[in-house]
Amino acid sequence: MNLWLMQAIYILSALAILPFAPFLYLQGQYVRRKVGVLPDAAGGRTGRFGDGDDAVKLLAIGESTVAGLGARTHDTALAGQFARALSRRIGKPVEWYVIGKNGVTAKRALRELVPQIPPGEKFDYIIVGLGGNDVLKLSSPLKWRRYMIKMLNILRETHPESVIFITNVAAVKLSPVLPEPIKFILWQLSRLHNANIKQFVRDFRDVFYYEQPDSVPPDFFADGIHPSESGYAIWSEAIIETWKK
Repeated sequence: MNLWLMQAIYILSALAILPFAPFLYLQGQYVRRKVGVLPDAAGGRTGRFGDGDDAVKLLAIGESTVAGLGARTHDTALAGQFARALSRRIGKPVEWYVIGKNGVTAKRALRELVPQIPPGEKFDYIIVGLGGNDVLKLSSPLKWRRYMIKMLNILRETHPESVIFITNVAAVKLSPVLPEPIKFILWQLSRLHNANIKQFVRDFRDVFYYEQPDSVPPDFFADGIHPSESGYAIWSEAIIETWKK
């Protein structure tokens, strides 16, 4: 499926659901009130896993999962858990650095998060957590591709030797709290974004996209949307296990 077909499907689907927009908006507001908003992970935004002098550096950048919603500290959220999994895989200590903000889309991440990357700092590994808000805010396939490619170009230019991981676009169908029909609608868009990103990452060297999983264990979620601490550990291990160096 090429980009323009994806865009056509998106536009036709938007037109089809337009008459139901008020109901879907109210349903979304109900879910938001029911679930609530978790706080960001507490504690410092830097850390280290493992001992030794040959540590590699990891940057975690992105939306709420990078901000650590669902975990008490960043050490038990995505950055810390991914650092553990990565360290065990490569046999070296990992120093991690977090730049995350709840609610950002790929477009907002370019404007609000990229400028926070420490100038002159060279990261060996980067994990990008984006896509959930682009689904929730109904970003088109064309828009999603444009801003994600811009993000990857910036990261590759500033960190030419890094290995870049991209977490899966939110697997909406696995959420136990989203009701129908909004769940079905968001899942279809999520599938488009998943197919889209699988295509354009092929043009980048050392960029690894972890595809949407088919299932997760019962304790994966903290609130039905964001991972729990055990969820972050499971997620990180799964990304590393499917990474082909």
